[in-house]
Amino acid sequence: MPSTPAARLTALTQGYGRDRIIEDLDLTIGAGVTGLLGPNGAGKTTLLRTLSTIAAPRSGTLELFGKRIGGERDARRARRHIGYLPQDFGHYPSFSVREFVQYCAWLREVPGRTAEEATRRALAAVGLTDHAPNRMKSLSGGMLRRTGIAAAIVGEPSLVLLDEPTVGLDPAQRLDFRTLIRSLAQGGASVLLSTHLVEDVGVACDTVLVLHEGRVVHRGTPRELALSAAEDAPGDSPLERGYMTALDGSTSER
Repeated sequence: MPSTPAARLTALTQGYGRDRIIEDLDLTIGAGVTGLLGPNGAGKTTLLRTLSTIAAPRSGTLELFGKRIGGERDARRARRHIGYLPQDFGHYPSFSVREFVQYCAWLREVPGRTAEEATRRALAAVGLTDHAPNRMKSLSGGMLRRTGIAAAIVGEPSLVLLDEPTVGLDPAQRLDFRTLIRSLAQGGASVLLSTHLVEDVGVACDTVLVLHEGRVVHRGTPRELALSAAEDAPGDSPLERGYMTALDGSTSER
């Protein structure tokens, strides 16, 4: 893929029915790992669905890999290079873990001659090699989430969108996950990680966005977010206090 930003949104408005979730948003997703923080209802999932091309913008423009997405043909072409893990992903219960990840590779049009090896690498990356023959319906919540992560990274997509990927993972698995997403970025992928776990953003991300009521109210490094914390802000760490300060500042502006 070219060295242009993986994604660019210009004057984006997005919503459902009569509700506007995001309005007039300008945003660029570049190289490295970007963390996306925000309270429930801030628009994080809506933003990821838009970037994944599942939901077309109501207005404004979406560019992926330097090309404007003007219709379904453009979206289908871009999806070959996008890995997306929703909060709740559908799957066939009778599929084995290997079959499910290989099916996702097929959906992304990973060439058939390389799909099997790509599946093997993705399963190894999330520690599921020994569980590859297991049926999806037999998996624990944590193993199901790891399978979803494997499905999102199979075939080495250029843009990886992860919505609450560490839900259900134990502490050791979360540490492994942080190592994994850093390795994806080192391999050239742009990763956008939406999470409620501020500590994951602090150690794994190059950039952090704080989204509130459909607006980016803070953008910078994790250190910059921590340094922005008000002295009396709630939180158990400088990063949490910086996050709460960003939310409080955006509220007081209204």
